[in-house]
Amino acid sequence: MLTHMQSYTIGQAARLLGVSPDTARRWADAGRVATHRDEGGRRVIDGRDLAAFSIEVGQSGAVEDETPYTTARNAFPGIVTAVKLGDVAAQVEIQAGPHRLVSLLTREAVEELGLEVGMQATARVKSTNVHIDRT
Repeated sequence: MLTHMQSYTIGQAARLLGVSPDTARRWADAGRVATHRDEGGRRVIDGRDLAAFSIEVGQSGAVEDETPYTTARNAFPGIVTAVKLGDVAAQVEIQAGPHRLVSLLTREAVEELGLEVGMQATARVKSTNVHIDRT
């Protein structure tokens, strides 16, 4: 388990949600996602709050006239929204902007990567496989 919850700046959250920093700031100002100030005075969003909000944004199907953020080579940086562990297998869900990606992998791989809800990760899609990288 993480001993320190990961937090994201408005700019980092915007990149993970696939929107501009201005859009993320407007959403925070409107109270759509909770923020607080870190030790340096920056406005940040707790990882679990961002994970929950990213699901809401992804399910809405539209991101206020924003173009979804993707990178070359089918890599989708996002935030882990669910981790389901079985005895041998695991399922990890990542919300990358409007895209929800689900990867089936071994429990051992999830534990080695230390994947938890609220942390940043990248889903790499090749054919019908989704690979997860910690970012």
